Order: sequence, then structure tokens, then C-alpha cells
Amino acid sequence: MSDVGGVSDVSDVTRTTGRLAGRQGGEDRTDRYSRGMADGGEGDPTGPLPGSVPGADPAPAPMDVVVRLSESLPDGLVVADSGARLVFANTRATQVLGVDLAARLGRPLAEALPLRDIEGNAWWEVTDPWHTLHTVRGHREKLLWTEDGTEVLLTSRYVRDEPRGPVRRVLASVRDASARQRAEQDHAALISTVAHELRSPLTSVKGFSSTLLRRWDRFSDDQKRFMLETIEADADRLTRLITELLDVSRIDAGRLDVRAQPVDLVLAAQRHVERLQSVEEYSGRELEVADADELPEVWADPDRLSQILGNLLENGLRHGAGTVRVNVATAAETTSDGRPMVAIEVTDEGDGVAEAHLPLVFNRFWHGGNRRGSTGLGLYVVRGLVEAHGGTIGVDRAPSGGARFRFTLPSGAPEHLA
Repeated sequence: MSDVGGVSDVSDVTRTTGRLAGRQGGEDRTDRYSRGMADGGEGDPTGPLPGSVPGADPAPAPMDVVVRLSESLPDGLVVADSGARLVFANTRATQVLGVDLAARLGRPLAEALPLRDIEGNAWWEVTDPWHTLHTVRGHREKLLWTEDGTEVLLTSRYVRDEPRGPVRRVLASVRDASARQRAEQDHAALISTVAHELRSPLTSVKGFSSTLLRRWDRFSDDQKRFMLETIEADADRLTRLITELLDVSRIDAGRLDVRAQPVDLVLAAQRHVERLQSVEEYSGRELEVADADELPEVWADPDRLSQILGNLLENGLRHGAGTVRVNVATAAETTSDGRPMVAIEVTDEGDGVAEAHLPLVFNRFWHGGNRRGSTGLGLYVVRGLVEAHGGTIGVDRAPSGGARFRFTLPSGAPEHLA
């Protein structure tokens, strides 16, 4: 079956379905349907075939098969004949275009389906498939507008019986443009947010470095140290933001690599606690790690696991209060093949996450009304990393009143290594 731009050639569809339905000595049902379409409806494409077995249930007629196939397509399908008349439209096309195309069958395509490009030109007059060069086989996806201003994406295929022959049919795939609009809006929001996040640390780095270069001798050692420490902190922030952006792009593209190996979850958590306890910003904060006596073996990417734990612990220290605890235990859940899972909980004693915000926590650029040096990407990346390991993550209110982040990881070696 030929397929160009998501639109299938009807004659190819019927030819295929005709072979699947079978032939009984005599004329092939597909040939008869194709000839009827080419000749403007000559013959009965839905009637019984010569040589059909008496008393047997009739095989599906080609047109019925085509209709059923077209109704299963995710996009709208519109077909015009050699006279530029609308001869077929599936239900999805009617839904996308917002007009009753069934009531417009037989009318000129330009009248039945008026579309305009971004410059306001009538699309079918501009392209004129029936009088275009014989080398033109269709056109790529194009953003067009209907009479009521609805945006649609349209791709066309021009069908000829011979390479240099006239166009016998025009098949058009019609797609709702709202999904692309949302993607473009998300992309614009991403660019805007990234620009904002980059501006602040870059301004700081630029300002302090320029000041030090021009007036080095005028500052005391303590002042120089303060400015250099600020530059280092802002450079670390920029590095973290760029790393998170790269992870976001990999997660969205489904290309996040996980290099699993046996890991000690408790030891990994303890190392993070020891590192954070030595950070001056978190001096005076309590961090604890608790674990069960026996835990099943877990395979994970050590670097990615470190990223997950570090993000959740720092999130609790920055936005929570009181003691931040890490608890590692065997989970009640199991994998689809019956393997046990390990659950890791990170809790604090702060105000927690508002009930209305719980569904938003793992969205991109969510800050919960408190930025405090956060890029808003960390938890989105954490969710992607956990899911890449075959686990799940969620957030609710801890018994202590603060936030409780809980994620699970499957035990045992990955399937390709087991």
C-alpha cells in the first residue's frame, strides 16, 4: 500500500483488500471497484462477485473495506475525483473541519472545502492539482484556515494512472492543528523561561567579573572572596540549568540513557546526606537516613540515582523545614512480572504542598510560588529519570505535615541482562 504524507491511495487500499478477500474465477472485485471509480461510478462495486460460493456469507465489498479503514485513521481523509468534485470524506474529516462534508459530496472541491493559506489565497486555486505540472505528486503538510478561521494541517497526494497522465484523484489528509499550536506555545514558554533563568546569573557573573577586573586594587580580600564566591555559585547555577535542559530534551525525545548496575540505595542516600551537611547554606538542618534490615537488590544508573536523590533532598532543604528524612524499604507494589520493588521516601516538616498544587508538582517550570534559586525543572527531570528506570514517583502530605516524595524502583537485573 502506498502512503505519502499520511494519506493512502484509495486504489491501493482496495487492491490490497481485494486480494485479502480473495478472488473467485472471473473479474477481481478490486479491478471492478477501481474501474468504477475511474469511470465515474460505472458498475456496482458492492455487489456479489462472479463465482461466489452459494449460501456463503459474502466477503466484504471493497468500498465497505475502504470506508472502515478510513474511519480507523487518526486524521481526516478527503477524496476528489478527476472532475475536482468531492467524492469521499471520512468522519474524522468532518470533525476536524467542523462542516458536514457528507452533505457536500458531489460539489466542486473548492466549494465543498474552501481553504485559505496564510496570505488569504484560496488554496485549491493556488495549487490547482488538476492543471499542475505532471511531475507534481502532491504537497507537503501546510497550515491552512477554514471559512470560520479553524486552523488545519493538510497534506495532499495526486493520483495518476500513468506517470505523465492527468490527475484522476486527489487524496488529502486533514489534521487538527491545535496539538501543534500547543506544542508551539509550550516551546515559546520554554524559551521565555530559559531566557529569564539565564539572565539573572549571567548578569551577576558579568557584573562582578567586570568590577573585579577594573577595580581589583580597591577591594579588600574579604570583598574579593565574596564576589568570587558569588560568581562560582552563579556559574554552578548555570551549569545545573543547562544540564537540566539537556535532560528535559532527552526525556521528551525518549532518548534518556540508563546504564543500570547493582547499587546500594542506603549508601547512596547516606553519601548525599553527608555532602549536604557540609554545605554552609544548610548548616543547622537535620538530615536522617532510615532503612529496613533486608532489601532486595536494585539495579540503577548510579549517576541518575544520585541526581534523583540530590534533587529531592535539596528540594526538602530549600522549600521545607525541620528534619529531612530519607526512608528506604521494600515496597508493597510489585512489577508486572512479580518482582518486588523498593520504595524511597523523602519527607520534611514544613508546610508541604497545597492540595491544589499536587497534580502540578512534576510539570516543567513549576515553582509553587517560591522560586528561591529553583529553575522549576528539577522535579520534572526526576520524574523522567524514575520512569526511565521502570519506577513511579508521587507526592503527598507526610505524617509530619510536610511534603512526602515517594518513588519506587524495581529490584533485580533489567530484562536484557537477566
